[in-house]
Amino acid sequence: MEKVRRVVNEIAYAHTLSHLTPFHRSLLPFLSIASTLYKLALSLRRSLYRHRFFQVQRLPVRVISVGNLSWGGNGKTPMVEFIALCFSRYGISPLVLSRGYGGGDEVNMLRRHLLGTPTKFGIGANRAAVASHFIKKYGYIDICKSSWHEKQYLELKVQDSLYSEKIGVVVLDDAMQHWSLWRDLDIVMVNGLTLWGNLQLMPRGPLREPLTALRRADAVVIHHADLVSEHALKDIESMILRIKRSVPIFFTKMDPTYLFEVGTINIKIPLTALHEATVLCVSAVGSAEPFVKQIQKMGALYVDRIDFSDHHIFHARDIEIIRAKLRELEGKFGSKPIVVITEKDYDRDPEILKQLYPFKVFVLCSALKVLPYRGSTEDSFKKFLKDHLKFEWPPAR
Repeated sequence: MEKVRRVVNEIAYAHTLSHLTPFHRSLLPFLSIASTLYKLALSLRRSLYRHRFFQVQRLPVRVISVGNLSWGGNGKTPMVEFIALCFSRYGISPLVLSRGYGGGDEVNMLRRHLLGTPTKFGIGANRAAVASHFIKKYGYIDICKSSWHEKQYLELKVQDSLYSEKIGVVVLDDAMQHWSLWRDLDIVMVNGLTLWGNLQLMPRGPLREPLTALRRADAVVIHHADLVSEHALKDIESMILRIKRSVPIFFTKMDPTYLFEVGTINIKIPLTALHEATVLCVSAVGSAEPFVKQIQKMGALYVDRIDFSDHHIFHARDIEIIRAKLRELEGKFGSKPIVVITEKDYDRDPEILKQLYPFKVFVLCSALKVLPYRGSTEDSFKKFLKDHLKFEWPPAR
């Protein structure tokens, strides 16, 4: 199955057929038929929602959707974390809703990063039902009507009282195609490095919907913008604006912060630990290229890579493949290479990675940053949230 996924991914991101092997080209008719059937099913489903055969449920709180048009690597989960932190810092309790796909690695990572904040996590395919359960359990607060002075007074009186538990906003992770729940704000993430591949629908290409779906976006975020040339960024921006004129566009990047070693998660290791080291990047994420580029920028002597498909769960045979590559690098450079993985890969199964001993396995920790580019800043993004959701940020806690 892993080989099939890799082949499909190579086809999806091949810009010309000449780059494909005869085997890859032989699969195109089957993938094209599957894409046509997918398009028909997508169109029918969309039509049923539009004509109200399927019900769209509303929640009593503001709902923000963070999604994309293509599979994996677009920065959805880091953006969910960024938004949840924004609200948490102002004493507003966010509820993050996820379908929990891929063993829940993304939710596990969010739980660690948002530990100590009032953020709550709901997991399940029926996100409206999950949200209703949490709202019934904790209550809710309308951030557009409540008196923040009264709220803060109550919090001072009873120290993180009932109000800090009440849900003030819902953030949907990977929900652009989740049409059964009404949202007040649709943020669409775009991977600036890979964009939309061959512009074909799944499985012939990486698109979950045609590009015209960008018309539903309230804002578009070009992720990994720091790894893209200015000329390319302008081309991407022009392409988006041709589909939806005047849509707000923001630019983000992943900012590496520190490393930790598998087995000692609470000890932060500086990024300089990779300087002049031989590094093997191992990842099972939607887009490995940005991860590898980050490691290359840290001054490693040599960087090699092993890529698995998104959400791949490591097994004993994978560990052997990684070990074989490590022994090859050790023989070539005369010193033990260091394995570096992403946080998602760590959170999927931290225990199996210990089997790579005596080789060190480091986890790269990063945070999403809004780039100050073409009017896009962190403050302007927060202002966009405030203006679109029609509320005022209370004084920070």
